[in-house]
Amino acid sequence: MSTPLDTNALKARQQAAWASGDYAVIGTTLQLVGERLAEACDLRWDEQVLDVAAGNGNATLAAARRGCRVTSTDYVAELLKRGEARARAEHFKVDFEVADAEALPYKDGIFDVVLSTFGVMFAPDQTQAAREMARVCRSGGRIGLANWTPQGFVGQMFKTLGRHVPPPPGALPPSRWGDEAQLREMFAGKIGAMDVSRQQFNFRYRSAAHFIDVFRTWYGPVHKAFAALPADAAAALESDLTALLDEHNQAGASSLVVPSEYLEVVIIRY
Repeated sequence: MSTPLDTNALKARQQAAWASGDYAVIGTTLQLVGERLAEACDLRWDEQVLDVAAGNGNATLAAARRGCRVTSTDYVAELLKRGEARARAEHFKVDFEVADAEALPYKDGIFDVVLSTFGVMFAPDQTQAAREMARVCRSGGRIGLANWTPQGFVGQMFKTLGRHVPPPPGALPPSRWGDEAQLREMFAGKIGAMDVSRQQFNFRYRSAAHFIDVFRTWYGPVHKAFAALPADAAAALESDLTALLDEHNQAGASSLVVPSEYLEVVIIRY
């Protein structure tokens, strides 16, 4: 008999990973995704918007730029501080609150729009996180998501990390959120309509070595993976990541441009 997944232990492990390094170094490069999602959701002035697993606030800022009243949440306080600094620099009034995507501390149906860009997909209990997003969104409101796909570069990167540092038994891959059929299952009974489009985000770095150095230093999951391995195993991981980057590089030998597929999803809440 398999051992049940200890979601609390996994969550603690994830929190430690995301608090390590400095995700904002990576996150700020993804701002375009938040802007695209805000347009796809057709955000309106004065709408109440919740950003779930907001990280350093890309969707938060995109919503604030469109006149929305935004609440930005994450279960890692260090990440919210980065988003708060960005909002302050642009003179936006945003509420920042530590909150778990699986237990959002809000009443039913109080938000017009609920967003998440590359955040809620990492929740250990995926169905519960989807249930919570739907619960706090009003009937007729929108749930907007940007999720890395399993077959895209980031999905493949996480598979590579998993081969070297296996996840706990029973843990579901975050890239399930990048599969339309899985999303329909997670949000079953809550979907009035659902629009899904495949998008590409281009990672741009000097080289594969530059990408790995940045992610190894600042991106929590990669930082933790390298830290967990002895020198020879870390070298093997670096070699596999280099091969993956070289395979996806569209810029030739002179630079690194790696397209990564993600799903842009807009759900109309039933």
